[in-house]
Amino acid sequence: MTTQAQKYVLHVQGMHCNACTFLTETEAQELPFITRAKSNLKHHTIEVEGDFADKTPDAVAAALTTVLHPHGYTVSTEKQAHATKKWSDFKLAVPIALGFAALFILLQKLGIVNLVGTGEVGYGTAFVIGLIASVSTCMAVVGGLVLSMSVTFAKEGDKVKPQLLFHIGRLVSFFVLGGLIGAAGAVFTLNTTGTFILGVSIALVMLILGINLLDIFHWSKKLQPSMPKFLSRHALRASKLNHSLTPFLVGIATFFLPCGFTQAMQIYTLSTGSFLSGALTMFVFALGTLPVLALISFSAFSIQKSAHTGVFFKTAGLVVILFAMFNFINSLVVIGLIRPVFNF
Repeated sequence: MTTQAQKYVLHVQGMHCNACTFLTETEAQELPFITRAKSNLKHHTIEVEGDFADKTPDAVAAALTTVLHPHGYTVSTEKQAHATKKWSDFKLAVPIALGFAALFILLQKLGIVNLVGTGEVGYGTAFVIGLIASVSTCMAVVGGLVLSMSVTFAKEGDKVKPQLLFHIGRLVSFFVLGGLIGAAGAVFTLNTTGTFILGVSIALVMLILGINLLDIFHWSKKLQPSMPKFLSRHALRASKLNHSLTPFLVGIATFFLPCGFTQAMQIYTLSTGSFLSGALTMFVFALGTLPVLALISFSAFSIQKSAHTGVFFKTAGLVVILFAMFNFINSLVVIGLIRPVFNF
């Protein structure tokens, strides 16, 4: 006698972007009694289907929470009230973000970093964007991948080598593939209009990312750019395989995972028209993500557990929005609508 599949619709707390839907679906389907999972970002729910036998919805929610809690999610049968938006966080976030912007512009004036030149994103900027990306909620998939891989290999008693191979693979792929994107840009030489459109596109992507980090406008989450799920799903599942080359290959695969910051930098890299410039830009960006990802892989670090999470993410969001504004203003300079603003 064939057992009829059961369906439960459960509520997920902690979802922020399209990457969260992918991660929750993938991890849910790792449970032996779940055959299908479909997450809904708009309603913060996950529909699971499978042979639950005598498991109640509460029991299934508890099992899902066990596997998803390390990634920052909790599952329940009842809809959880949205956390009150802490507007008071902006009292600290705004001055910190403005101070950061002032410091960065000062460093540009001193010639230490190049914030915004004539259509160029300096390596200092790429590194800072990498730092922000590594702790943003949009890095849920990459962080989840690192965490799951770390746990898998730790069970086998190998805690160091797989982590090193993963990060080496990540750095190598960002250098090589970033260079290929830059070289491809040389084939498609952009005129002034094309450069303007590309600059505005980068600014819009970063603006969406910044608004999402503020976590005050829920409608912006569905605008979050993402890679096709089938690429991301294969990369995450590969992290659970026990093979000596798997960590290295998974590190390479992170270049294709759904991180909006990575995609924004990839778009910019196309405009460099140079293998070396594209390679170095993506490599420095990956270096910016390295400290936090290394902490995640070696100690399961999570900024979301901090008491100052709200201030941190709002500050990061404001900084990203400032970068978006700089890119947009610079795009207007490129087509001659305004005179250079940030050139010293």
